[in-house]
Amino acid sequence: MKMYPMSLYESLESTGEISLKKLFDDPEYDIDGKQSKMSVEDLIFAACRGGWPTAISIPDDQAKLLIAQDYLNAICQNDISTVDNVQRDPTLTRLILRSYARNISTLAKKSGMIQDILSHTETLARNTFDEYVTALEKLFVIEDINAWSPSIRSSSAIKNSPKHEFCDPSVAVVALGLNPQALQTDLKTFGYIFESMCVRDLKVYCQDFGSNISYYHDRYGLEADIVLHLADGRYALIECKLGSREIEVGAEHLLKLKKLIQEYNKTEKQVPLKEPDLLIILTGGNMAYTRKDGVKIIPLACLKD
Repeated sequence: MKMYPMSLYESLESTGEISLKKLFDDPEYDIDGKQSKMSVEDLIFAACRGGWPTAISIPDDQAKLLIAQDYLNAICQNDISTVDNVQRDPTLTRLILRSYARNISTLAKKSGMIQDILSHTETLARNTFDEYVTALEKLFVIEDINAWSPSIRSSSAIKNSPKHEFCDPSVAVVALGLNPQALQTDLKTFGYIFESMCVRDLKVYCQDFGSNISYYHDRYGLEADIVLHLADGRYALIECKLGSREIEVGAEHLLKLKKLIQEYNKTEKQVPLKEPDLLIILTGGNMAYTRKDGVKIIPLACLKD
């Protein structure tokens, strides 16, 4: 079992009032009225601090933020070279992590990230970039998410580039040189970091389920930020929306994707696709509820297992 950084429930910040396991197992499970105790400002601080056990136990807030910075420095100065005994450049490592962080929770192309890095260094071959990324994957610093490619569209319509994620959102924050104060004035950037925090927590909560995580995005703009697959074939389509104003758009995406699967099954009788068991929007809001269309709105800081 992989050892991930701590989830919000493990750091005692999520109330744990909503069980992910019960959501799958009990169709009558009532989530309405469950409340998060975390404000958006609290979520921002938690993302900047990260799920590092040492950071949780330190009483001083400013000192908590230094743990992720020390971790990033250790990666660049030592770990990137010791992971496979190949000497690598700390400065280039930092530039690659910064570019990855600028593209967190996106499908940015490798060529674009290399161009970004080349604005700060003279040369960077594609194979060198690949070698550094492989080393960072071995260190479990970055962990991209693969695309879910059901046969509901032509293969050319469904995007299949990996989505870029970190083991913990705090690594992206320090790689960008940001802090809680900066993110409070840049909620658009925090929206991407919030999605990364959702991915981290879902990976922790679902380890016992034999689960895996993917995403769906096609060239028509239809998407699900996360597709959470259980070992028994059940799955949930999930959108991550920081604020309440984005919920309607997220619900529209999930319902359209479910309808697309249903329409496919009407014509494909021999190998129909299983419909999603859950449609979920994870939010930075405070109140959980189930919409009339069945989409469940769940604050990230209410979840457990």
